[in-house]
Amino acid sequence: MAVTPITELNERARDVFRLVVESYLGTGLPVGSRTISKMASLSLSPASIRNVMQDLEELGLLAAPHTSAGRMPTETGLRLFVDGMMQAAEPSVEERRAIEAGISEGGPIEEALSAATAALSGLSACAGIVMVPKREPVLRQFGFVPLNERQALAVLVGQDGSIENRVVDLPVGVTPMMLNEAANFMSARFGGMTLAQAREALRREVEGDRNALQGAAGELVARGIALWSQDADDRPVLIVRGQAHLLDDGTAADLERVRQLLEQLEGKQEISRLLESALAGSATKIFIGSENKLFSLSGSSVIAAPYRSGDGRVVGVVGVIGPTRLNYARVIPMVDFTAQTLSRLMR
Repeated sequence: MAVTPITELNERARDVFRLVVESYLGTGLPVGSRTISKMASLSLSPASIRNVMQDLEELGLLAAPHTSAGRMPTETGLRLFVDGMMQAAEPSVEERRAIEAGISEGGPIEEALSAATAALSGLSACAGIVMVPKREPVLRQFGFVPLNERQALAVLVGQDGSIENRVVDLPVGVTPMMLNEAANFMSARFGGMTLAQAREALRREVEGDRNALQGAAGELVARGIALWSQDADDRPVLIVRGQAHLLDDGTAADLERVRQLLEQLEGKQEISRLLESALAGSATKIFIGSENKLFSLSGSSVIAAPYRSGDGRVVGVVGVIGPTRLNYARVIPMVDFTAQTLSRLMR
């Protein structure tokens, strides 16, 4: 349904609509005409308000969940409110400090991104999300930690201090000494390279029959490089924090919606594709409910803002996912401030 322009609503309709939306966003409950009539800013009788609310319902901006209940904004109504009526509230000093506290220079960038996401989640009472810049780490050190006779934990340390682990199947005959030998060889030979460069260097050595390690140890080196390289394109690029915020006191009667949303959060690649649509923009984007097919069942909203590298390129997206009943006026500026803070960190 096309969104009714705000200019097509008269002043009385705009006032009633705004009060209904603001009350619903604050309580999560349908709003009745008697409740609206008691608000000091509106001098209309309950009967007059009912007539206006009926008109707004016919326009597709309000809906009654069931007979004799009050009314609540539809997704179309929420879009109209966010785009044309909402008065954004800048983050408070305390909120700014909470966001900035976890974002400090030094250490892996992923730690700062994770901290920013956790802070944003806590302040917004939503699940915080951040898309990490896609980049291949420059290698510094490898290690193998034996788990049992047939498996070991392969440890990769990047030059930025990042650490990633994978479980690797061991070739037959590998001893603890061979694990150390292979790790030392990989650290010495491939340190300072990316995974792609290390894979190519290993290929040239094998083709030229110049591989310094033979037998099981040499096979272990090949398996280790292959293991790290095979998922380079699918490397997790989405950090999600604060899913527990989605299970608040107001969700007891709506557990199916929350369950669907939590399942959607597990499908990180799907959400990553959604967030990638925000990479092309220069401003905060808001996706409300079924405006995006991914959240059509759970009825969730996404607020996402791009953040930039030192040269001005958009490298990632930060935001929140929660129910459509969000305090948009507070959360949108908060997401935008987080994106600006991350952009300053990237400089």
